Amino acid sequence: MATVYTRRIMGVETEFGVTAFRDGAPVLSPEEIARYLFRPVVAQHRSSNVFTANGSRLYLDVGSHPEYATAECDSVAQLLAYDKAGELIFDDLSRRAEEALERDGIGGEVYLFKNNVDSRGNSYGAHENYLVSRELVLKSFSRQLLPFLITRQLICGAGLVKGGRFLLSQRADQVWEGVSSATTCTRPIINTRDEPHGDSHRFRRMHVIVGDSNMSEPTFALKIGSTLLVIEMLEAGFDLPDFELEDPISHIREIAADPTGRTALKLKRGGEVTALDVQRATWEAASRWIDHRGGDNSDMARVLELWGRVIDAVETQDFSAVDTEVDWVIKRALLTRVKDRLGADWDHPKLAHVDLAYHDIRRDRGLFYLLERRGLAARWITDDAVQAAAATPPQTTRAKLRGDFLAAVREAGAAHNVDWVRLKVNRPEPRTVELLDPFATEDERVDALIDYVGQER
Repeated sequence: MATVYTRRIMGVETEFGVTAFRDGAPVLSPEEIARYLFRPVVAQHRSSNVFTANGSRLYLDVGSHPEYATAECDSVAQLLAYDKAGELIFDDLSRRAEEALERDGIGGEVYLFKNNVDSRGNSYGAHENYLVSRELVLKSFSRQLLPFLITRQLICGAGLVKGGRFLLSQRADQVWEGVSSATTCTRPIINTRDEPHGDSHRFRRMHVIVGDSNMSEPTFALKIGSTLLVIEMLEAGFDLPDFELEDPISHIREIAADPTGRTALKLKRGGEVTALDVQRATWEAASRWIDHRGGDNSDMARVLELWGRVIDAVETQDFSAVDTEVDWVIKRALLTRVKDRLGADWDHPKLAHVDLAYHDIRRDRGLFYLLERRGLAARWITDDAVQAAAATPPQTTRAKLRGDFLAAVREAGAAHNVDWVRLKVNRPEPRTVELLDPFATEDERVDALIDYVGQER
């Protein structure tokens, strides 16, 4: 049996759509707006790929998509806070970009969308990373996980209007393979490229790229928490139903189009189950597992309770018990009200506009945050937790050491390089510390490196 890490290191990477408008017309190209967005970052750090004071990574990805990768976190609530902190960091940059556009005589409002598709059909990702044991055979492990992942959109999809209908997931149309080492040309559900960002003798990083970006805090918590529980059960060899599918990808788009969860899935051993069957049986196993896992179960108990309510809602088609907690349910209700008021079908252009505005991260403008202020979208954490996460690194993971180092070298104006594993001072003599344990929060070598920086001031 593989080592089971019930204290789990995890992180998410989020790409944002970016544009700017003035008087209803586009201002510059997304590529140019992205450069405006990163002007303060480049001016301060001479790079558009940096680690922030909170231990997270901020960069401009391929295709001019601003991207934020959270610092290493070890609980669902903590990861949610750092995910939401990324919105605050990028919103601040967008406001500074607007000021720069005004100074340059261009003007316009900058929009950042936390979604996964633009109006031209281009897709950008929301990736999840989970630490798993090196003892696992990742490909076979991943195949066992696939039935859960392709049906997970039932409980945590972001929703999308496309082709004259409402779909549960924005990413379901964008993946073409189950398990692969590629990330772009084939877009698998699970990427197996071996980048542990830690001790490769102990750890692997499982990279999930099928999930939607979530605006709703409970939906994000359910997405991450349910996946963690399934990973734990598979690592532990816990009794889980065998739902290995004949062809997972052939079903993922059908599930996205069926909010009843009744999509029939062909099993590799013969026979069929529904998407809802997979979620119900997995939830029942997780309900048994939580009594065995040990540690603090408060986060997971909340996740399990919400997961059960969402499954019940899908089964009965009565969503009143979850209509403020699940992104696709919240969004579908909003869009249905607009559609009915217009007397229109799902292909009305106004609905596509409302769909996109739901994902606007600016809190005084985006539709999701308007719903939240009106009590139509529930919370999982507090504003104080998000504000704290935007300013300081997690204190329970390796990110603390990175944040301490960054604070020291930036205060001293010392030339340095940082990545997920290494901290390096470049002058007067190069010194590097490698941090292979993502759980570590103390390290005498880092203390010595910070002292070395202080001596050179």
